[in-house]
Amino acid sequence: MTECEVLIVGAGPTGLTLAIDLGKRGVRCTLIEQKEKPAFLPKMERINARSMEIYRRLGLSQKIRASGLRPDCPMDVYVMLALNEPPLLHLTYPSVEQAQKNVRATNDGTVPLEPYQLISQYTLEPLLKSIAETIPAIDVRFGCEFLSLKQDVDGVTARVKTLDGRTADIRAKYLVGCDGGASPVRKELGIDLSGEGNLLGLRQALFKCDELFDRLPLGNGSGKDPGQTPGKGRHFHVADDKATFLIMQDSTKHWTLHSVVDTDEEMKAQFERTIGVPVKYEMLSCAPWRQNLLLADRYGQGRVFIAGDAAHLVIPTGGLGMNSGVGDATDLAWKLAATLKGWGGPGLLKSYEVERRQIGDRNVGASRYATIGRRKWRGMWRPDIRENSPAGAETRRKLAAVADVEQRKSNEMIGAELGYRYVDSPVICNIPGGPEHLFREYHPTTWPGARLPHVWLDDGTPLQDKIPDGYTILKLAGAEADASGLQRAIAARGAPVKVLDVQDRAARDIYGHDLILVRPDLHVVWRGNAAPEDAAKVAAVATGHAVA
Repeated sequence: MTECEVLIVGAGPTGLTLAIDLGKRGVRCTLIEQKEKPAFLPKMERINARSMEIYRRLGLSQKIRASGLRPDCPMDVYVMLALNEPPLLHLTYPSVEQAQKNVRATNDGTVPLEPYQLISQYTLEPLLKSIAETIPAIDVRFGCEFLSLKQDVDGVTARVKTLDGRTADIRAKYLVGCDGGASPVRKELGIDLSGEGNLLGLRQALFKCDELFDRLPLGNGSGKDPGQTPGKGRHFHVADDKATFLIMQDSTKHWTLHSVVDTDEEMKAQFERTIGVPVKYEMLSCAPWRQNLLLADRYGQGRVFIAGDAAHLVIPTGGLGMNSGVGDATDLAWKLAATLKGWGGPGLLKSYEVERRQIGDRNVGASRYATIGRRKWRGMWRPDIRENSPAGAETRRKLAAVADVEQRKSNEMIGAELGYRYVDSPVICNIPGGPEHLFREYHPTTWPGARLPHVWLDDGTPLQDKIPDGYTILKLAGAEADASGLQRAIAARGAPVKVLDVQDRAARDIYGHDLILVRPDLHVVWRGNAAPEDAAKVAAVATGHAVA
């Protein structure tokens, strides 16, 4: 029987991120995946700003950027009839290069340290797999299928099957199901999904077309200025009655098409109509999929947890699916490590569901909000939209006007990305009230439960990079309060803790308090302008030892 500390079922982005985070903390993990190798399927294509900050903490952000879309490519979004016709709407968004310049020039806490990165799942998964395989604490096993589990007071025993049909047992202290929307682990636990399922059925096809990106803008071959047609960008929405949507993948040679059609052959015809001019292409894959807005009723049971799509299924509007899974992984990783190392109290792992399920619920809501917006402008479609007539022109005008408001809801989700905060968590020193949860706006705050805003220090380095793993007490400019009592109280629990003296005025002005206690995932536990009256209680809450 194989033994490990944590068994992770499923090697998608969530499972791989969790394994890497745990492995870097010295936790012995076994990561199993039913597939023989990562699949060449573009299920996701954008890592958002918060996830890139998390990957930076893991030392992976530059490797991800080097593997993804080159930094000079625009991230523009178009609503159009076809790529060779004038767009109905053009929404401009900065390239990674431009976004990085904006980050470097801004120091008011309103921007992330790391902007987004377009990278396809078929690029990201092999990259993360290759990194996981270099970490001694991680045993990566592809071609290994999870069958069942049994748990007791000391751990979990999972029955697995290899490609040659042999079965074996893996014994672990904890098990995490990162095994997708049909999660066998979730089903073993008897956990149901609640919400809205099967909202819309589409096909998704992956095309290889080497010439398309370089030829944009296309023109239509009739002498019309090609500059009047859609140029280079990320998303191309077709205003039709089939919800057609073309996505550029990270290589700029691969394109994903979504459309409500009945057959694979129809997808080829739909791709050709979307492009509008003859191009050489190959359809590499095509499969049906359904839109869902679903949330697991629970995020685990006993020593077994679920994360990623096993716990929440969203429509890709807003790009919150995979990124929610990365958030699950980083929340669970440090709590598992703390518990296994002995300093995490009994409330620490219990807080995983309290914290992450509310974010899953919020992100399902954000996805619904964006989806409703997209349906509104698509609902303006009329059969005369292509007519060269006053009626056709009016249809195009009305649809574009609605899309100019509603389509932005899918592409501008900075509040959901950066502004989420853990409410009523047993490991946060909660304060009644708090900032409003906004999907599209981000206002920096150090309210307990929130992510610590990014700040540049006077020496040009980001404060995030100065914060070590473990707990950090930030002592900000002008603070006279003594942080040593809180430091001793946390250390007495056996947890790693450091006081970081930050004399930069910008940090004090943005954070608004003299002392801030930050936990390993950069979320604020406590803040104040004087030392806490009961440092032992704050330490107990932070480390999961407080009595509920």
